[in-house]
Amino acid sequence: MAKPEAPISTADFPAATEADWRKLVNAALKGGSFERLESRTYDGLTIKPLYASAREASGIAGRPGGTAWTVMQRVDHPDPAAANTQAREDLNGGATGLVLVFAGSVSANGFGLEANSAALARVLDGIDPRGIIWDLNLSPPTRAMAREVATLIKNRGIAPSAIDLRFSINPIGGFAAAGRSAQGWQELALPFAETIAALANDGFRGPFGVADGRVIHNAGGSEAQELAFALACAVAYLRALEQSGMALQAAYDAIYFRLTADADQFLTTAKFRAMRKLWARVATATGISAKPTIVTAETAWRMLTRRDAYANILRSTIAVAAAGLGGADAITVLPHTATLGLPDAFARRVARNMQFVLLEESNLARVGDPAAGSGAFEALTEELCLAGWTQFQEIERAGGAWPSLESALLQRNVAAVRTARQQALARGKEILTGTNAYPDIAETPPAILAVAPRARSDEPASVTAASLPRLRLAEPFEALRDKSDRILAATGERPKVFLATFGAPAEFTARADFAAKFFEAGGIQAVSGPPSDYRAAEAGIACLCPSGKASERELASAAAAIKRNGARHIYFTGRVAAQEDMLRAAGVQTFIDESSDALATLNAAYDILHQRDQ
Repeated sequence: MAKPEAPISTADFPAATEADWRKLVNAALKGGSFERLESRTYDGLTIKPLYASAREASGIAGRPGGTAWTVMQRVDHPDPAAANTQAREDLNGGATGLVLVFAGSVSANGFGLEANSAALARVLDGIDPRGIIWDLNLSPPTRAMAREVATLIKNRGIAPSAIDLRFSINPIGGFAAAGRSAQGWQELALPFAETIAALANDGFRGPFGVADGRVIHNAGGSEAQELAFALACAVAYLRALEQSGMALQAAYDAIYFRLTADADQFLTTAKFRAMRKLWARVATATGISAKPTIVTAETAWRMLTRRDAYANILRSTIAVAAAGLGGADAITVLPHTATLGLPDAFARRVARNMQFVLLEESNLARVGDPAAGSGAFEALTEELCLAGWTQFQEIERAGGAWPSLESALLQRNVAAVRTARQQALARGKEILTGTNAYPDIAETPPAILAVAPRARSDEPASVTAASLPRLRLAEPFEALRDKSDRILAATGERPKVFLATFGAPAEFTARADFAAKFFEAGGIQAVSGPPSDYRAAEAGIACLCPSGKASERELASAAAAIKRNGARHIYFTGRVAAQEDMLRAAGVQTFIDESSDALATLNAAYDILHQRDQ
């Protein structure tokens, strides 16, 4: 019998220092700047490649370790009976909470529940509201449904204190999303406070008012902007409740937060941790007890795509993990087909089961604040706190959240970040798999329910402001793919680019693959072959994808041959500073590489192809 080996000890390994690590990195960089390994966020924060352990840091009070976050499922089918069936299936499938998404709310997507008591009663028919978490998604026109839900519960003879119901009253968020309101904040503040006081007096535990950062994230904003807006809304609600006569501690406890979780794992985790610290700072400033507040999450709309929708599952899984590790109390996953229409049972099942895998197989909720002590997470959390607090102070100097919307301060700040984000996506600095990278031009879209969305209904407005848009980053690329589909339907063929390959395959394949993905991200089908095959390919445009060893004579000959055969535009893939003048003289007009503005290039390609067709 073999002798058992001695257990491995840390003493068996030499101690490693930062200096040792830097020496190895400098060798790998071959004299390059160390700053190349650093990255910057849209808030201007620097993310370093290495951090020392923050051994003195303590955990942030939030969801206790060993306590699973609530797995929330959306109830949004416009038919009350179908919505009831969905809710029952979700609860039977293990969901521990339901979100009642009413028509017109921020994430209703053209669907949602009817805002009347009869429809509400049918949706909740046969469902015991005790033992699960409830959340509401309201809009300004459906705000009264908070009272309708409360009335239905009381009419069933259920004690309000037995229900864990988050009412999600959020007039400032509704104004930000819609850009219109029947009344200003001064007129809405008192009814807001009175509604919450009445619900509390009825025995409901709350929380009642939600400070919702989704509207900022949906518009392309940064993490600090989302934190600042949510904090500003919470402070406005806190003031309104106190001024109406509610005790300050009770008012603080009546407010909760809803943030967006996206596929930027580190920033999402740090953002959720920062929200708790910022709200605790408000408590300290007002002299009350900083109790752990409820912070809920919804996966990001702006990261979802219509093309290669199955990749949304991967993005959402990362987002759920990040929010869970950041201490989210409840997480709602937008199903991977939400961009295509009303999700079916399969998409809904995937949305909840991805959470069970992370909870029950990966055990992500076992430890309370697992990021505590990590140098990277502690640094990011602190920097987000500082950036969020600075922007919160800017909002406060402008009069608060509502006046900042009326003056368009918030909209301008978010628009600047949105533009930078869109430019990064166009140039491939941000990647959406299946959209601007690794597109599948012949994909088959997944199934959705055959339910048509309905037109949005806005309340009458006496106060208006520029609404914050709800966008997806993939939309400009998807518009090109849609254009390609229309051409295919009309002509039987997609627009094509000919990839002229020459030299040894091992030497041109990388360039050809890059060019194919580059053009197919815009729906332009790539066909390849030697330059002599250009005419037979019947493509309006061509791209040279040569071996890196091709001579100037070979390059010039290939470009000239393609031009003689009728190419309206010739591209070249790769950086060729020394050969650019020669290639332009031979007929090359556009050079593409990893830093190119793909979106602008692809739009221009369609213009060129359209000119050819005229």
